[in-house]
Amino acid sequence: MLYWPASREMSRLVLPLPDQFTERLKERGVTPLAVGHVIVATNHPHEHVIVDTIRELALELQLVFNGDAVMVLPPGVNKGTGLQAALHRLGLSLHEVVGIGNAANDHSFLDICECAVAVDNAVPALKDKVAFSTRAPAGAGVVELVDELVATDLAGRSPRGAGDDVVLGTREDGVAVNFAPYGHNLLVAGPSGSGKSTFATGLIERLMERSFQLCIIDPEGDYGTLHDIVTLGSRRRPPQIDEITGVLADPSESIVVNLLGIPLSDRPEFFAQLLPHLQSMRARTARPHWLLLDEVHHLLPAGWGLANSMIPQRLGETILVTFHPHAVAEPILRLVDIVVAVGPSPEATMVEVAGALGIAPPQMPALTGRRNEVIAWFRGTGAPPFRMRIVPARADRLRHLRKYAEGNLGPKSFVFRGPEGKLRLRAQNLVSFCDIAAGVDDDTWSFHLRRRDYSRWFQEVVKDDVLAQEVAAIEKAGDLSAAKSRRFIRDAIDRRYMLPSD
Repeated sequence: MLYWPASREMSRLVLPLPDQFTERLKERGVTPLAVGHVIVATNHPHEHVIVDTIRELALELQLVFNGDAVMVLPPGVNKGTGLQAALHRLGLSLHEVVGIGNAANDHSFLDICECAVAVDNAVPALKDKVAFSTRAPAGAGVVELVDELVATDLAGRSPRGAGDDVVLGTREDGVAVNFAPYGHNLLVAGPSGSGKSTFATGLIERLMERSFQLCIIDPEGDYGTLHDIVTLGSRRRPPQIDEITGVLADPSESIVVNLLGIPLSDRPEFFAQLLPHLQSMRARTARPHWLLLDEVHHLLPAGWGLANSMIPQRLGETILVTFHPHAVAEPILRLVDIVVAVGPSPEATMVEVAGALGIAPPQMPALTGRRNEVIAWFRGTGAPPFRMRIVPARADRLRHLRKYAEGNLGPKSFVFRGPEGKLRLRAQNLVSFCDIAAGVDDDTWSFHLRRRDYSRWFQEVVKDDVLAQEVAAIEKAGDLSAAKSRRFIRDAIDRRYMLPSD
C-alpha cells in the first residue's frame, strides 16, 4: 500500500490475498489473524498451518518472518518493492535514501538504499551488512541518525549498499582503483582517437549498472549508440531544454543530449541555458547524479566571458572529456580532483593540464607501453599520478560511429573535385557524402569512382575496412552505370550506419 498523509490518499500496489485463503485459516483455528488490504498476519507456530493451506489451495504466496510474527504476502512483494514504488511517485531514486531497520523483514529495502543503517538492537544478520549501527536502540537510534543527517549529511560515513565505490580502472597487480560515486569531478583528456570515448563509455556503463542517472552532453554524436538510454537531438533537429528536463524527471531514465543540430558557435550559449536547469534539478532531487560533458572545450571554452558567472562553486559528480585541456575554461578545470590521461603520451597531457591550472606538473611514472594503459592522478589526495589499466566497455559499439555518419571530419572531409578540378564540394561526413553524391553530375561521380577515391576514403579516414572492401568491389565493376554505382554505394553505407532517410 501507498499512503499519502497530506491528502489521506491510499492506493493498493497489488491485489489482495484470496478470501478463500483467509476463510480457510479461520476454519483451521489460526488466531490471532490480522487481515489487511493486502497482508495477512499471525504468529508462530501457525506457519505450518499456513504452508499446508497454501499447498491445498494451490496458491502462489510467500511467507515473511519478523520475530514471532508470520506474514503472508503476494509473491515478490516486500518493503523493497514498496519503497521503489513510493520513490517513483516522488520522483526520487534509491540513491537519495538512507534506510534504517532492525528486523528480518528489513533486508529487502536496506539492500537497495544508498546508505543502510541498523539500530543498536537490530538482529545480528542485519547489523552485519549495514554501513553502520547507531549507539542507541529502537526509536532512540532513529533520532540519533536523524540528528547526524541534519548536522553533517553523513559526510563522515562510507555507505555500504547502493552507494558503494565505483571502479575507475585497475593497477598493474590487478587491484581495482575505486572512487566514491559522489563528491568528485573527473577530467578525461588525450589526443583525438586516443581512447577517451572508450574509457568514458566503460565508466558510463558501470554507473548505469548501479542505477545512477546520467545526463551526457554529446557535441559530436559519439554516444548515440549506448543501450538503455534516451537520445534527444540529431543532426537535423536540435534538442529542446524542456524535453531534456522532462525525460530526466523520471529517475530511471538517463539521457544523451546530441548537439549536432546546433552550430558550433552556438553551443556555449545553449549549454549556458541548460546548466541552470540541471543545477536546479540537482538542488531539488540530487539528479541527474552524473553529468558527462564531452568535448567540453566546445561548451565551456577558455576565455569565454560567461564562464565565471555560470559555473557553480561546487560542480559535483561531473566527467569532463577533452583533447584540449588548455582550451577549457579555467574555473571548471579547478573543480576537477581526478584526472585520467589517455593516449600514447599521457605525460604530455598531464603537463598541459597542469599548465592550464597554473600549477607545476606532477611527477610522472614511467610508462610500460602496454595496451589500455593510462595515467591517473587523484589531485585531491596529494598523491602523485600512477599507471592504470582501463576497464573496457562491454557494449559492442563502433567507436565514433555517429561521428563518421553525422559529425564533422574537418580537413579529412571528402572533396568532390571532378575531372578538371573545378569543383570543391566538401562532404564532412557520410550523410553529406551521400547528399552531395546524389546531386553531382555523372562525370564527376565517375571520375572519383575510376580513381577508387571512395574506397580509399572509407578505409583511410572512416577506418571501416568492411565498407571499403565492399565499395572497392563496386569500383572495380566497370559495367555499372553512374546511377547504379551511386545507389549501390549509398546502400552499402546505409546498411552499416543507418543514415537518416531523405
